[in-house]
Amino acid sequence: MNDRYDAGYGGDQDNQYELVGYDEYGRPVYRQVAPQQAPQQPYDPYTQQQGYGYDPYATGQQQPPAYDPYGTGRQQYAPSYDPYGAGTAQPAAPAAPYDPYGQSASSGQQPRVAEQTAHIPQQAGPAEPERDDTEAPAERDYRTEQFAFVEQPDGDSEDVIDWLNFTENRTERREEAKRRARSRLVALVVALALVAVGGVGYLWYAGKLPGLSKSGAKKGTATAAGAQNRDVIVVHLHNTAKGGTSTALLVDNTTTKQGTTVLLPNSLSLTDDTGNATTLAKSVDDDGSSGTRDALDTVLGTNIEGTWRLDTPYLQNLVDLVGNIDIDTDADVPDPSAKKKGSAPLVHRGKDQTLSGRMAVAYATYRASGEAENAQLERFGQVMQGVLRKMSSDPSGATTTVQTLAQILDPSLTDKDLGTFLAKLADLAKEGDYKTALLPVQNDGTLSAQASASVVKDVLGGTAKSPDQGSAVRVSVQNASGVKDNTEKTRVTLVNGGFTFIDGGTSASASATSKVVYSDTADKDNATEVAKTLGLPTSSVSKGQTGANADVSVVLGKDYKPSSAS
Repeated sequence: MNDRYDAGYGGDQDNQYELVGYDEYGRPVYRQVAPQQAPQQPYDPYTQQQGYGYDPYATGQQQPPAYDPYGTGRQQYAPSYDPYGAGTAQPAAPAAPYDPYGQSASSGQQPRVAEQTAHIPQQAGPAEPERDDTEAPAERDYRTEQFAFVEQPDGDSEDVIDWLNFTENRTERREEAKRRARSRLVALVVALALVAVGGVGYLWYAGKLPGLSKSGAKKGTATAAGAQNRDVIVVHLHNTAKGGTSTALLVDNTTTKQGTTVLLPNSLSLTDDTGNATTLAKSVDDDGSSGTRDALDTVLGTNIEGTWRLDTPYLQNLVDLVGNIDIDTDADVPDPSAKKKGSAPLVHRGKDQTLSGRMAVAYATYRASGEAENAQLERFGQVMQGVLRKMSSDPSGATTTVQTLAQILDPSLTDKDLGTFLAKLADLAKEGDYKTALLPVQNDGTLSAQASASVVKDVLGGTAKSPDQGSAVRVSVQNASGVKDNTEKTRVTLVNGGFTFIDGGTSASASATSKVVYSDTADKDNATEVAKTLGLPTSSVSKGQTGANADVSVVLGKDYKPSSAS
């Protein structure tokens, strides 16, 4: 095994080497320089301006002296070198073709002389025998070629990178999907919470929560009936085909959030502006809307804000505008335009019947032979409630409907006022907070204190009205004297005395003594004045229960003498 020529290797510190060229494999070739030899000019293998060298391409041109890299002993040009490092000059010889395998041009193959390859630091030395794998890792000789993969990337590395990128992207997509799912879940929970809170708030506002509903509030009657706020208008339905009128009060109790249609029988006894007794039907025809409204305020103790005259053609148009109505009918109504008897009815009896405008008018004005007046009045109330359920709850929409009717309204009630009022009632009717009540009237047209209390006091709040300063005191008179004419005589006496007369009807049984009753302490003086006006002793005045529509109630007994009235 050849020794290495590394400087300082094996204790040989005097040996020095110099680069003299490269062999046909591109490996550097060195030669040993003798210590006593004078320094020579360094060899430049890439230029032809030096004094020696070789022709690596064997072009056949005259070249400077070359060398024999394999030491075949052929004659070379001087100066040359000794590959064994002898350091002596070789004799000059004729130029010969360059043989890279060391063969003579004139003879056969010559034996190749084993060469001693020089080695420089940081380069691989001669090939060495394989080492035993059992050697310790510290004794292994790692060489550059063993790590060629570091400098020469493997084609599979790109696949690995692509796989890593794919895995990373896939992980990121999964994380992003999870984040989006969490965000959607949070948004859904928030939306559901808002809907729940809004629903509970609406139910609370509408009074539909258990224990907090309007009905519960009513049962508790936290607010006295008289102290509640009510908006009231009166509507008169005029039957232009057959004649006659039907009257109802539309009431919006803004305190209890309750709407009511109060049906007023035509036989209701009123007092006209001259103080004379009249009926509701006659007052509508004679006194018109203004006079009737004032008369109703006097009798019922209300504050009617306006009058709505609704002729039957306008009612028909109104039902058609709201898109028909659905009500439970209680009778088969014949077609008014039918010429033959036995024709099919225009309106059939049954539940949840859909009525057009023409059908609604026929049903609202229908009164069968032998039926009481109240039967027709209740059908009118059904139609009005059906219209309110179909009316728009938006004030502007309801106002547009009223304006489309093109009806002539009372000056005290504008289109906008009526539309806004009807929109409020429509909202109550759609929510189920609407009812219809019939004002109980006795056969003589008067109101019974006990029968009218549930309507006049609870629905209309009649007892809450306080007379304006200087207004006439309302006096209800019930005749229990046994003399029918005493009622009229008493009316004249009271009207002349500046009081408002209210007919309290005739008692079924006679009373021995007359009574003058007041319920409010503030009306004690008024009751005393009424007694003096009728010629009754002041001892007949007492505090007690009066009619719901009167400030002072008078019961005429047998002791009453009209001639004694002053």
